Amino acid sequence: MLTQVIPLRPWSEAAPIAAPSPAVEPEDIGPPIDSLGRSLRELRISVIDRCNFRCVYCMPKATYGRDHAFLSRDKLLGFDEIERAAAAFIALGVRKIRLTGGEPLLRSGIEQLIARLAALRTPEGHPVDLAMTTNGSLLGRKAEGLHAAGLDRLTVSLDAISDAVFRRMNDVDYPVARVLDGLEAARRAGFGPIKINMVVKRGVNDGEIVPMARWFRERLGPAVVLRFIEYMDVGTSNRWRMDEVLPSAELIELLQTHFPLDEVSSLDRSSTARRFRYRDGLGEVGVIASVTAPFCGGCRRARLSADGQLHTCLFSSRGHDLRPWLSAAAGASLRASIATAWRARTDRYSELRNSTPPQGAPPRIEMHYIGG
Repeated sequence: MLTQVIPLRPWSEAAPIAAPSPAVEPEDIGPPIDSLGRSLRELRISVIDRCNFRCVYCMPKATYGRDHAFLSRDKLLGFDEIERAAAAFIALGVRKIRLTGGEPLLRSGIEQLIARLAALRTPEGHPVDLAMTTNGSLLGRKAEGLHAAGLDRLTVSLDAISDAVFRRMNDVDYPVARVLDGLEAARRAGFGPIKINMVVKRGVNDGEIVPMARWFRERLGPAVVLRFIEYMDVGTSNRWRMDEVLPSAELIELLQTHFPLDEVSSLDRSSTARRFRYRDGLGEVGVIASVTAPFCGGCRRARLSADGQLHTCLFSSRGHDLRPWLSAAAGASLRASIATAWRARTDRYSELRNSTPPQGAPPRIEMHYIGG
């Protein structure tokens, strides 16, 4: 079981936390709109393609064994390059940035990167919303530093509350208690409400739906928001099948028999989750139904892989290489490259999922590489 932080860049690459970054200057290149009328508002940055879990739906051990070749150090974006990329995306309209992986807390010096991104400003002088998704294994010792560096929001992936089921899901025999300890450390550090993401795979962990809801609503209430995610066909290594998907509508019906819920209306067209509030006031839950109720029409997210590839969809087969334009002198060219790729965007994979893929279509990018 891997739990150590993997040093990937010399300490000197990271600017001191106190060092301010200048506001992003507006340019002639306006906010791009894609071919389906969707603007660019959110960016997910994968800072590392490695993970210390081998979750059965994402990085199955049969594929990602000890001999698997992850990206080498020289292929990963440095903090200067990530900061330049983030600044370019902000100048083009991005207002939310989420750090992902792999497991982002395995990236050495991640707190320094957060500080640099938190110091960026929009053309109007405002900070962006800065979040992270983590498996929680390192939160116990990282939470305080993440909050101090400027991280605004935190999402923890947790697929079971039963220790036996959780150990089977992560497939490295990692105990659920240590993730819960990390969650508590994050709450003490000042994060909240914290989102808990549970990927539901029929026949594997669907028996944990009600226990998860009961545990979090009774122990933490509004301090967390539990969200159930339909098992998705990201990449090819998980050998996804439709009969392993538990539809969110069925899941909500199950929860309603135990905990009466009222749906909360949302004005945010780009929101991925339908929200439901417990009638007794003990917080809320959400469902993300990418398979059975796709929301491509409101998707405003771009993804930047750990080696500098821009992906305009979670289910993409290839990216747009931004690394040639990530030097300090290539600001305008970088923004132009991003805008061009976004304007050409036609992605709506989830809405077309039932269509027959063309013969010889390239395999889709794996989730650990592109970030969830």
